[in-house]
Amino acid sequence: MNLLHFVTDFFGRSGQWHGYDGIPQRLAEHLEYSLLALLLAAAVALPVGLVTGHTGRGGNALAMLATAGRALPSFGLLVLLFTVMGLGLAPVMIPLVVLAVPPILVTTYEAVRSVDRAPVDAARGMGMGPARVLFQVEFPVALPLILSGLRSAAVQIVSTATIAAYVSFGGLGRYIIDGLYQRDYTKVVGGAVLVAALALATLGLFRLAARFAVSPGVRRS
Repeated sequence: MNLLHFVTDFFGRSGQWHGYDGIPQRLAEHLEYSLLALLLAAAVALPVGLVTGHTGRGGNALAMLATAGRALPSFGLLVLLFTVMGLGLAPVMIPLVVLAVPPILVTTYEAVRSVDRAPVDAARGMGMGPARVLFQVEFPVALPLILSGLRSAAVQIVSTATIAAYVSFGGLGRYIIDGLYQRDYTKVVGGAVLVAALALATLGLFRLAARFAVSPGVRRS
């Protein structure tokens, strides 16, 4: 069977669209893991990136942290945490959060640092405090780059959340892990196609969000 036959066979199975192993259920689980990991990573990385970008301090430390985070193998970290912590959601979330923090952190820092200093100095000259300068002047201009960091992290999470299935959780990775174990390559290919489609949908969603969230003047610049 060629790739197209695998795909049509997978999506043509009547039982594939309902039940605990149906596509809607596995897709909802995958989205749940991915969204939770992205929210946790953003809660850690965004405040740190905004503050360090605003003050201009800690850039070298952020670069070292990002390099270390990117060097950690997500699957290896998952297996290690599962061995130490046992079955639970934490061994799944920690590798995904570690994977997502570096792009959000570094991009947010660079986005704030790249804001033109002229309006920032003018805002300070008008008596604005540091918080108002950050959120009323720097943040709106830096938002496109900040969203690009979030987008990159979200795509990486969606693509990597398949590892949850390795420690008996659900998600789209369940098709890939179970399919390999059962030698059901139709299921493996179908799961991979779903993950790829979800990653592309994530890209499109962030592009759409940028159109509504970013000021037209900033987009044109």
